[in-house]
Amino acid sequence: MISPDHGSAPVTGRLKGKVAIVCGAGQTPGSTIGNGKAMALLFGMAGAKVLCVDRDEDRARETVNAILNEGQRAIACKADITKPEDVARLVATAHDAWGQVDVLVNNVGVGGRDAPVEHLDQDAFDKIMDVNLRGAFLTTKAVIPHMKERQTGSIINISSLASLAGHQMLSYEVSKAAMNRMTTATALSVAKHNVRCNAILPGLMDTPMAISGISKRTGTPEDELRAQRASRVPMGHMGNGWDTAYAALFLASDESRFINGVCLSVDGGQGARIG
Repeated sequence: MISPDHGSAPVTGRLKGKVAIVCGAGQTPGSTIGNGKAMALLFGMAGAKVLCVDRDEDRARETVNAILNEGQRAIACKADITKPEDVARLVATAHDAWGQVDVLVNNVGVGGRDAPVEHLDQDAFDKIMDVNLRGAFLTTKAVIPHMKERQTGSIINISSLASLAGHQMLSYEVSKAAMNRMTTATALSVAKHNVRCNAILPGLMDTPMAISGISKRTGTPEDELRAQRASRVPMGHMGNGWDTAYAALFLASDESRFINGVCLSVDGGQGARIG
């Protein structure tokens, strides 16, 4: 199992008794860990039962096996979150296996063929909005009845610093900005049921999807790309999947029971430069 690089940060028991659905729990192959896999592993280490959802079943099973190897409980679920029938099935899988749904993480996102508005194909725009926004809407809508019934729950949307600034990836930026607004609107609509909804806005992260994807698209060697991205962060280095995972762990746990409707930047201070 890949170990978190946060020293001895306490994890054990923080999600004991909870059931978490992590959408996008597989990851693009690479030398580092992705946000989804890191969150699923950390949730398992914290005592949660984890449904690892991914459209690539083999990748979901890799994450599940890593959790099982640590003596924790997890199930793999192949699903396309843009399809309502798949969403209904994944929620039913978690509920049938463990009788409840306490945490939902919406971590599925794409950005291929994105561009500024004048160069953007309609098909690319539609696909990115469908996956990044509509998918999160469908999963959120599906879990809320279960959470309202038990009068508890935490929904965590993985947005992006790109939701606040940028101009080169119109579809991605707009989809994540809309996710931020969906987060706050959902938070207000379900608050009286003790259900919370928050978002995490990662900045420049050293994840396989980001580094490998951009490297292939631009032809920039990965080491050179890492150096370029690190130089743009006030702290002098990128974050990684574990940084996203620890923020999600806090928002999933009862430690954040009075935090609702927050869009939390995890970006090394880069967002503070906006404006």
